[in-house]
Amino acid sequence: MSRFKIAIIGAGSVGFTKKLFTDILCVPELRDIEFALTDISEHNLKMIESILLRIVKSSQLPARVTATTDRRKAIEGARYIISCVRVGGLAAYADDIRIPLKYGVDQCVGDTICAGGILYGQRNIPVILDFCKDIRELAEPGAKFLNYANPMAMNTWAAIEFGKVDTVGLCHGVQHGAEQIAEILGAGEGELDYVCSGINHQTWFIDVRVKGRKIGRDELVAAFEAHPVFSRQEKLRIDVLKRFGVYSTESNGHLSEYLPWYRKRPEETAKWIDMSDWIHGETGGYLRYSTETRNWFETEFPQFLEDAGKPFDPGRRSNEHASHILEALETGRVYRGHFNVKNEGVITNLPSDAIIESPGFVDRFGINMVAGITLPEACAATCISSINVQRMSVHAAISGDIDLLKLAVLHDPLVGAICTPEEVWQMVDEMVVAQAQWLPQFAHAIDGAKERLSRATVKTREWKGVARREVRSIEEIRAEKDAMKLRAAG
Repeated sequence: MSRFKIAIIGAGSVGFTKKLFTDILCVPELRDIEFALTDISEHNLKMIESILLRIVKSSQLPARVTATTDRRKAIEGARYIISCVRVGGLAAYADDIRIPLKYGVDQCVGDTICAGGILYGQRNIPVILDFCKDIRELAEPGAKFLNYANPMAMNTWAAIEFGKVDTVGLCHGVQHGAEQIAEILGAGEGELDYVCSGINHQTWFIDVRVKGRKIGRDELVAAFEAHPVFSRQEKLRIDVLKRFGVYSTESNGHLSEYLPWYRKRPEETAKWIDMSDWIHGETGGYLRYSTETRNWFETEFPQFLEDAGKPFDPGRRSNEHASHILEALETGRVYRGHFNVKNEGVITNLPSDAIIESPGFVDRFGINMVAGITLPEACAATCISSINVQRMSVHAAISGDIDLLKLAVLHDPLVGAICTPEEVWQMVDEMVVAQAQWLPQFAHAIDGAKERLSRATVKTREWKGVARREVRSIEEIRAEKDAMKLRAAG
């Protein structure tokens, strides 16, 4: 097999980049390749470069690691380009959560749709198109773009439709949902089979089997309600399972943002969320988690670097799709996964132009999707509501049309359940002004938005949300980790 190059954009996402790197090196045929890391943060880039170089040295691997803030240099000659960028970083993300709260919109994650996810897409899409331009001009002919960055569907839609690059979107929600189902049913390794289909973060387990036996709704409901942990943490998902007949891949907190029924009234929201971990519905939960993770890594970097000096275990490969896709494309060993691609008839009752997440097989011939899947009607209806928002959001990001952006936010299911049109118009103006530095396509609209805000009539409030927690100190995080170790030991 010929040597080749992988470029990782946003490699300063240190923990995730390390996972992708070690996963790929678990494949013997993929060890003698170049990893070209690039990021706008030279600080983060130096940290991840030092960790990966130490792994290579300690394990005596032939892989080569380079790092540069010059993205085009990293992409030049690459066969695969992986994106895990967060445009605007935590500063912009904080506004995605803070400003909608002033208008009553309480988000747990806010990175897919809803007000935060839509603005996240406006920041990301111009940058994604820049990546695509570089790939067309500099990468290996036929290079494949693997997008891990959210909002997954919008980014992938823009890259395929407007960036004109061979793109697949990758997520791990399906795998996590499958792990839950295997646990509640007592299924051993290799005993659970399933078909998941829908759109990213709204994918549905439409066929579940254990040792070939089909598992129905009633059995799944009973197993989830009997589980001592999931019965508390996944109340909303279980309720959706009862009503829709199928289980959703997405976490309790994330799913609550896509459905207009569970998170629109504060007194109702508290019934459906669980505060044992951020992912189960906490207000701004992922923002807090991301902030704590960044702070922890900065503080504990010497320990991470020391750990990198230990030989890595090739048997501890994760279930992230990237390494498995590369292995299949390069060796011909077939891999089955769930991928984000343009629909074009794969799911019969979703629009052809939508980005869907559905089963496919990978080999030397590429990613081959399983066609002819029909979703249950309620699942399709829910997905179509989000697809319509995604389509308008992508077109707004491409055109810089602020009126279309406002219409996209107005049609968001959760925002529409809470806000009036006047509130939406003012909220979008406020978000665009706050994030202007990351929104070049709306430069012409910023002055108008500021002028409208100067005579705004909609009353807002400073609200922390239904269930907000403060960012914990390093000492508090360390104490919790120590307590978890003690519990696990005894």
